[in-house]
Amino acid sequence: MPTFADSVAAGGHAVGSERNEPIAIEPYDAAWPARFEEMRTRLAGALGPSALRIDHVGSTAIPGLSAKPIIDIQVSVADVEDEASYKDAIEAQGLELRWIEPVHRYFRPPPALPRLWHVHVCSAGSEWERVHLLFRDYVRAHPEAAAAYEALKWRLAADHRDDRITYTDAKGPFVDRMLTHAVEWANETGWRS
Repeated sequence: MPTFADSVAAGGHAVGSERNEPIAIEPYDAAWPARFEEMRTRLAGALGPSALRIDHVGSTAIPGLSAKPIIDIQVSVADVEDEASYKDAIEAQGLELRWIEPVHRYFRPPPALPRLWHVHVCSAGSEWERVHLLFRDYVRAHPEAAAAYEALKWRLAADHRDDRITYTDAKGPFVDRMLTHAVEWANETGWRS
């Protein structure tokens, strides 16, 4: 997955307000799927047919995995560049657009609200969509990968507690290795997003 520098080099840039909470990893919470479902229902109602699919991605989508207690939601639309088809509807759910890059838009709550959800918008059928679903499904199916990822997350959160960008980028080499294995697994099993 691209690093922050890769995203900036591709034209990614921040909008909206800053927020800087420390990184806190927590043991898996069985309530996370319900928290996803709550926002999925809200987004589906607000977006209507603009949302071609709404998926729970990221670490909270992997049963048993410790994670930051923030639900990552991936919304697939026909064209991520057509912000008029989704931006206002997502922001009406108490989120604000924070990051824009050519293949992805990132929304999260403004500083006054708790950071419960992150919403990532991508184009349906895009590499962004596929990679996030593939990584999730691969780690779900491979407990040894989940255990290694969990140990890395705890270590990096301790090392980079106050630096979300460094924390995320430091996971990159591990995620890239897992994606290599995930592609092989997808080819062997016939996995499809």
